[in-house]
Amino acid sequence: MILSHLSDDELVAVVARLARGEREATASLVAHLAELYGRRLHERAGYSSLFTYCTDILRFSDGEAYDRMRAAKVVHRYPAVLRLLSSGQVNLTTIRLLAPHLTRRNHEELFAAACGMRKRQVQELLARRFPKPDVPFSVRKLPDRDVAARAAPTVVPTAPATGATTVVTTAVPALSSATDIPDRVAIPPVPPALVQPLAPERYRITFTASTETREMLECAQGLLRHAVPSGDAAEIVGRALRLLVEDLVKQKYAVTCRPRASGTLVDDSRYIPAEVKRRVYVRDRGRCAFIGSDGHRCGERAFIEFHHVIPYAMGGRATVENIQLRCRAHNGYEAAVVYGPIKRYAAGEAVKEQTAVYGCVMPDAFRSGTKRTVQVPRMDRSSSAPS
Repeated sequence: MILSHLSDDELVAVVARLARGEREATASLVAHLAELYGRRLHERAGYSSLFTYCTDILRFSDGEAYDRMRAAKVVHRYPAVLRLLSSGQVNLTTIRLLAPHLTRRNHEELFAAACGMRKRQVQELLARRFPKPDVPFSVRKLPDRDVAARAAPTVVPTAPATGATTVVTTAVPALSSATDIPDRVAIPPVPPALVQPLAPERYRITFTASTETREMLECAQGLLRHAVPSGDAAEIVGRALRLLVEDLVKQKYAVTCRPRASGTLVDDSRYIPAEVKRRVYVRDRGRCAFIGSDGHRCGERAFIEFHHVIPYAMGGRATVENIQLRCRAHNGYEAAVVYGPIKRYAAGEAVKEQTAVYGCVMPDAFRSGTKRTVQVPRMDRSSSAPS
């Protein structure tokens, strides 16, 4: 299917229409599965559960079958949920998360509260309504026989533990040499950390740690016994993360309680003064400030970079007004928007687009397709001025 003939607006409209059609089709499928479940036709076909019927007959993956099976059972009990699913107010994941807590008394209230929420928000809603006890701190070494099939550790709560966040770590067994790895066995990647809301302002965090990390944690517990007599890992990790974040923000954005005077801004330099970095970081709150065509702000925290609103190659200076934070994806996107038409400019076409957006014309070096070498001043660490 070739879709290059569609304009941007047409493509966005078609995608929205297809997504709406998929929601309606999913709701219709769930409704029919609920009726099939009520008539027990899956049992008549020789399947003990609706899940195996969905995987074997309908050819769904395990995840798809489980979500649709749970939704069908909920719809069978509470048919009004079908309207929320069809309209997009709730999705299959929301229904799956709410399903264990639904009763005839609370199902309307829970679904009304969960409308429009994402997965993490629904988990936090359930943690407020149905809080769970804290999990105890635990350190376990993975057995050597499980190296080839590494899995996230499971912790069974035995008694409530103190602290706002519980971190459960598991040491990764070290391999002495490459010969220790069995033949024809691929070691899967370490699973991502698990963050699970337990109660208001309390989370269970589970991850796999190395031997060195475990030893540093035990060392920190010993050094902080005078301040944290219980050796609570949650408080120790919280303190460590506060220091780490302060250090990273200071390094990347020059944010400190006692800032020094910034150097003089050089017009032909890409160098961004520390004062500009600080003010931009505070103004944009450390998040991507890209605004989409519909007014949505990106707000991403990861891979943040400094972005020239008026590009440096077009005369943009490193001022607070001209510097914004961008995630790597949107920084690259805006660079492609600006420099993507270079070939058309090199062919002699008009530059009205750039003039309308930036109020200037691209430099001759870019219109001719040649590269421009810029000498960036080297900063002397002993002085705040360029050297």
